[in-house]
Formats: sequence, C-alpha cells, structure tokens
Amino acid sequence: MVFHTDTIVALSTPPGRSAIGVVRISGPDALKILRMLIASESFDPQPNLLSLKNLIDPATRETLDQALVCFFKAPHSFTGEDLVELHCHGSPVLLRSIIEIILQQDARLAEPGEFSLRAVANGRLKLTEAEAIRDLIAAQTDAALRQSTRQLKGEISKTLQPAKDELLKLIVRLESSLEFVEDDLPALESQKIVSSLKELRRDLEKLAGTFRQGKLLRDGLTVALVGRPNVGKSSLFNMLLGRGRAIVTEIPGTTRDTITESIGLNGVPLILIDTAGIRSSIDEIESIGVERTRRAAADADLLIVVIDGATDLSDEDRHVLAEVANTEHIIALNKSDLESFSVARLGGASVPQDSSAVISVSAKTEAGLERLRAAILKPFANGGAQSESLLITNSRHHDLLVRSLVAIESSERLVDEVASEELILVGLHNALRHLDEITGETTTEEILGQIFSTFCIGK
Repeated sequence: MVFHTDTIVALSTPPGRSAIGVVRISGPDALKILRMLIASESFDPQPNLLSLKNLIDPATRETLDQALVCFFKAPHSFTGEDLVELHCHGSPVLLRSIIEIILQQDARLAEPGEFSLRAVANGRLKLTEAEAIRDLIAAQTDAALRQSTRQLKGEISKTLQPAKDELLKLIVRLESSLEFVEDDLPALESQKIVSSLKELRRDLEKLAGTFRQGKLLRDGLTVALVGRPNVGKSSLFNMLLGRGRAIVTEIPGTTRDTITESIGLNGVPLILIDTAGIRSSIDEIESIGVERTRRAAADADLLIVVIDGATDLSDEDRHVLAEVANTEHIIALNKSDLESFSVARLGGASVPQDSSAVISVSAKTEAGLERLRAAILKPFANGGAQSESLLITNSRHHDLLVRSLVAIESSERLVDEVASEELILVGLHNALRHLDEITGETTTEEILGQIFSTFCIGK
C-alpha cells in the first residue's frame, strides 16, 4: 500500500440497514466537499462540533438527507488531516448515493485500513495502537476486549520503552569507545555490559513468553469432539453449547457431517466442532462424513475423545485412541450417570499419562461439565486466560521480539569472547531496529501495506 495525501472516503459503519450510517472523508479537500454537500461555500464550522445540516445533491439541488456533520481540523483529528464525518440515516441506497457524489469531487474510495494508516504516518497513533483498533473490532470475548483496549492505550510501547532506552545507552557507550578509546573495553566494563544485556534479555523473554496465552485470547481454540458412533458426542456438544444445536438420537451414525459453533469459555473464544462417528462403513454418505471428521481432527487445536464409560472398550474405541495418540487430546468418559459406568473400562487402552486429561462426565445430568471446561483450557492457558497483565497477542510482535532476543544474545556472546566493539554493535543495532519495527518507527512501507490490508474499509 502506497501512502497518499489525496482525499479518501468510505462508509465507516457496517453495510446494511441501520439507524445511522457514518461516511468518513479525510484529506485536503474534506472541508471543500462538506461545503459542496450542504450547498454553502461560506460554511465555517467550529471543529469537533456536530451540526444538523441538509445534504444536497449538487446535480439536482434536491435534499438527500438531514444529517449531523462534524469537521475535525488537522492535525487534531484521527488521521492528522482535515477529516469530516457525516452521520446520516442508515439507508444503504442513500449512503451509496452520498459516497458516489463525493467520488465525483476528486476523492477516491479508501483502501482497507487507510484511515488508520494515515493516523500512523502522521504520528497520531503508534503502529501497535492501530493494530489494537483492528483487534478491538474483532474481539470475541470480554477478556480479548480488555487486552485490545490496553494496547490501544499504548501499553506495548510503554512496556518496550525501557528496553529501547537501555539498548540506546549501551550503543552510545560502545560507539564512544570506538571514537575515543584505542584499547579494548576494561574487564569490569565488559561485565557491566553483559549484566545489562542479561537483564534486558530476561525482561523481553518474559514478555515474549506471554504470546501463547495472548494468541489463545485473540484467536481462540478449535476443539473437535471425536469418537465412534453413539458414544454421546452430540449430547456433549449440546451440553457445552448450553442448547440443543445437534440432533441426538439412539441411532448410531445420526451425525453425518461436522457442525461448528462459536462460544466463549472463561474469556477464551472457542470454536467447537461436533463430528461424525469414526467407523468403517459401506454407506457412501457416512464415509464422506468420517473423512470430514478426520480433516477436522487434523486442523483442531484440541480433540475431545468421547468414550462410552458404561460399556467395555470396543475395537473402534481403540482405533480412535490410536489415531489421536500423538495429538493434543483429552478423554471424556461419558454416561457417568449409569450404574454400569466405570473408569476401569479404560484399562489397557492408550490414554494420556496426565490423569486430569480423563474426565468422567454425563451429557444427561451435566455432571463433570466444569471439569471438562477446565481440562479444555488447561493445555493452552498457563496462569489463566483472563490474566490482567499485558499479553502479546500479535504474531508479528512476537516474531520481532524473538529476533531482538537473538540479536541481544549474539552481542552478549561477543562481549564474553572479547570481540571488537563493531561486531558487538551489530547485534545491538539490530535488536533496537526490531523493537522499533513493533511500534512502527522503522517499519517499511511494504510491511505497513501487509498489516493494514487486514483492516476493514472505513477504519
């Protein structure tokens, strides 16, 4: 995405009928276009104040709508440019007509995320704060919303600033040594530098270590229920959802296709998949369903293997357990409400060594439901998914933190080896550059284009 300084326009509210639709215009001609729309060349709006105006079609002089309009004067706007918002009635036909009229005034449609990109380019937002806007819009749970809000307030930049300051101090010290000292660094000075680098690395490792939990919070888990037919997968699926989404009968093979639903579990977005029972079948439709089950299982983050705990293990049960042996899985031993139920029925089967990964449940009485929910989150969330500390939720940030750590470790090793200051400085400069890329100080235009292409149009 090439950064432009022309005037852009976009609908900033979701498409479709609504009470209000907001059209956003940003760029040097924003105020001129507003004056044209209200047919008043002398209109001198007070910035940041909503005014009720009639919007006029310049071709027919007919009134299009009565709308609230607001002018934000550069540089005190979201984008840092002159910016106008038109709060119109939410008719898709009306909004489309207004945008088409604006496009005839030398404006163009904004690209995805272009308003936020201009905010970053004009110093109104750090790159991490702009990315937090995208995550805030996409947040699926309260916990993800809280993390996005923290990042929108600039917490990542504030957290990284001490590390950047320390790197800069070390760089200045070594650059000065190159300029004014012909001999190698004294041993005591080298020890201080190594100590500073070790402490710096520990702090950044701690921050980078939150990524697994942060990714869980942002992207959620895909969890598939698998097992042979008629063990209660669909009943457990309904139990976890809290409603009867999947059809449940006594007939084996009722579920012929995968069923997917999204829920929030203790602040974590969860994509739950009910699957067809795994068994050999000459029925073509059922065979297709089994193949889709295997694909869903391969793509899932976690498998819940459902076993009928009221009957002895069958060959089909053992086959399913063998298939999932090398994947992240837990076992839900179902039908604990029946007298014939026994955990001992798993004897001799290949089961997880962690006893907490075998949960006795009853889809009928909901016994064991809370233990099953806790077991779902346990392999992925150390310290609780709703942690109030700052989490790294963005894979780009995590990758740059890891690169910075590698560069710091390289410089640390070179100091121990009494290498020249020039070589030590390479790693320190690289580490600082990677941290700057996180917040946007040194991010290339190509990378910016990739990042903002994932934004919605109008933001």
